[in-house]
Amino acid sequence: MAKITESILLEKGLPKTNKLDQVKSLNLSRMSLKKQDLPVPLLCKLSSLEQLDLSGNMLQELPAGLYLPSLRLLDCSNNNMEDVTSLEALDNLEELRVEDNLYLTVNDEHKVIFLLPRLRRFNGKDIRVMADHIHCVNDEILKKRVIALWEKDFSLPSPLTTQSLSTVEKKFVNAACFQVKYGPSSLNEYTKWRVAMIAKEYLKSLTDPLMEVDNNSPGTPVAEEEDELRLSNRVNLPAHIVTQSPFKKKRSEPLASEVESPRKRRALSGEPAAAAGPRRSIRLAAASPIEAVPRNTSQNSPTNLASPRGSKRTIRETASEESPRTRSCPQTTQQKAAKVHVGPRKAVPAPGSLSARGGTSETPKKNQKEKPTAQKGKCAYTPTKAENGTPKKTITYQVPQEPACLQPLHVLQCHSRQDSPEDFSTQLWACAFEPQQQSGDSSGWTQTVATCGGESICVIDCESGHVLKKYKVPGEMFYTLAWTTVLMSREGTCVRPCSVLAAGGTRGVVRLIHPRANLAYGKFRVGRRPISILRFCPRRGNFLFTGTYDKKIVMWDIGGLDRDYNFKTSQLLVLQTGSTPLHLCLPPSSPDTHLLAGCDSGLYSFDIQLSKNTQKRTDEMEIVFTSYKESKTNDCHTIDGLSFLTDDVVASKSPTQGSIYLWSWSGTRASQRGQQKEVPAQILAELQWSSTDIPYLSLNTCPSFGYVVCGDEDGRLWTYHISDSVTATFKTGKVPATEVLKWPCPIRAQGGQVEGTSINSVAMDPELHYLVALSDKNMVVIWKRAMN
Repeated sequence: MAKITESILLEKGLPKTNKLDQVKSLNLSRMSLKKQDLPVPLLCKLSSLEQLDLSGNMLQELPAGLYLPSLRLLDCSNNNMEDVTSLEALDNLEELRVEDNLYLTVNDEHKVIFLLPRLRRFNGKDIRVMADHIHCVNDEILKKRVIALWEKDFSLPSPLTTQSLSTVEKKFVNAACFQVKYGPSSLNEYTKWRVAMIAKEYLKSLTDPLMEVDNNSPGTPVAEEEDELRLSNRVNLPAHIVTQSPFKKKRSEPLASEVESPRKRRALSGEPAAAAGPRRSIRLAAASPIEAVPRNTSQNSPTNLASPRGSKRTIRETASEESPRTRSCPQTTQQKAAKVHVGPRKAVPAPGSLSARGGTSETPKKNQKEKPTAQKGKCAYTPTKAENGTPKKTITYQVPQEPACLQPLHVLQCHSRQDSPEDFSTQLWACAFEPQQQSGDSSGWTQTVATCGGESICVIDCESGHVLKKYKVPGEMFYTLAWTTVLMSREGTCVRPCSVLAAGGTRGVVRLIHPRANLAYGKFRVGRRPISILRFCPRRGNFLFTGTYDKKIVMWDIGGLDRDYNFKTSQLLVLQTGSTPLHLCLPPSSPDTHLLAGCDSGLYSFDIQLSKNTQKRTDEMEIVFTSYKESKTNDCHTIDGLSFLTDDVVASKSPTQGSIYLWSWSGTRASQRGQQKEVPAQILAELQWSSTDIPYLSLNTCPSFGYVVCGDEDGRLWTYHISDSVTATFKTGKVPATEVLKWPCPIRAQGGQVEGTSINSVAMDPELHYLVALSDKNMVVIWKRAMN
């Protein structure tokens, strides 16, 4: 049955009448309409329609042939709009609303302003000045540059035939799209789109007097969907702190009608953070962008990408939007970025600096002295045999017997929208240290951590507290990131290792960044739903696992890089999960054969051997815990923390559990009988943790120090030093935390102490020099191990 009929149009239209051509206002919002549900012949009878509300539907574009000559106001907000060129026929529009359309960017905004010459208001803002700039200044400059390119490098073919003209046109359009530049790099997609149109129009104007050219369609460059990615080197970002809200915020999701975000937050009990004694101040400073090199990659398909070398360009950082789902309009004028020398932190406090109170531990072990570092970080490589018979290497760490002494070093507020000192709503979700390398371009940088939250990714030097790089994608919300090392071709046959950062979020796109070169060199789409987790294979750095909200994990090969940053991706495996994957772990002893996936509905093991022919697989077993039987809700099935402590020992947790399990991977596998699906975990120990029921507070491990760390709802960090002496107490009850690091209680410069807030993610470098914790209120807390 048709969703839209004449009777429905008359019922929902105003003024009330029995004739369609007398309807002036029509409300078709929240009807789950798709493109095919809009009957064009029937809608075209609305010749007097002035206002049309299509908000809250599932439209990706408007149907072809829709013509409403009197339409002045159109509301397409909260849809799935991907193509704004379908609005071109509505050339009398004066006001348009397209907020909360996840896949629209600032490039689409410029396109629609160009296509609708009478448009005066866009998403509630007066855009007449911007429209004048786009139609006059911008267009004139592009036309001059396109014509100059033609006169310099091209001429009409002789003899003039349709075939020869088509060849020249293709070369001319491609050259114009590649060589003609204007405006910020965030508008590259719009510039290419408009330049292609201008090039075709200009060539047609040259040939019309000579021959009839078949060119009825508007020129569209052969270009992929591109989102704007802003890069900048950053130092001394502003840090301003206020008190927390008593309630937790839900993690935003792109399409409320399709996706339920796993990052839900329950209300806190309102229990205040414990008071503490004084500490030295925690320093922060103001921000300043510097020159960077953008890199945009062509995306023809999710499995075949190429990244042409681009020219060096100064990038400015633009303001973020009010909501993670609402994009802001960048200024039409360019802002010249200043080069800034990144130097050591000065001793003089900068505006907005914080002081810290408290941070005393809850056990006396914090003041115990450590053994020298040389005895702690050693690891031996022992060759073993994997299940497929190929030689493997196992890492055995010499765990120190004394716990680490960790002290707060910096509190950074570097993910603020518009660098606002009042932004305490941006939730930070993932952090990871850059991997250490033995050669190549990555000597040093052993204290570099990447963090993500909101629309930005930051690369931070832990020692100085400097934000070295900052990457922004307006409208995106980043949930996860991961480092890897790939090989990059140099001159001749020479190759070098290259540290690459991958990040993903609500748009379902993996973005690949080479921070050392200031290059966001590529991206590829993994699906329509948000990306919840990324994980690289530690043995094969080009193998990437992506977990998404559409309940599946995909294994990709992203390959290496050539000297121009060209790369290709291919899809290797699809693993079906019954719910959203939250954490992925590859057993250190067998990363080529098995994958552990902590999901909203449980913990699953997958066979990922590529030697098998099946490309789509389900789990080979579900690992279950005793807490499942003790709980009356299904919340305990959610695995919101998962990490290997050794080659065999796994740390995992569930919300409402009040503890962290340490269990044996090999023992659990050995207990599986035949095709048994549900296999009980072989529990080694239970670590006492917070009794909070707030989910998605993830844990992490540092194998070389035998450390497990997990944050709680009050900003505290529960640390567990699993030494030989602690191992001896296993099976004797819950193991208490070695130390609970209290929230540093930073003080805002204007006054007011910041109460503890939930710690969503933690990370440690391999030698435990630094511990980084991400809060739910836009704060990055860096702790440092005291050295003897």
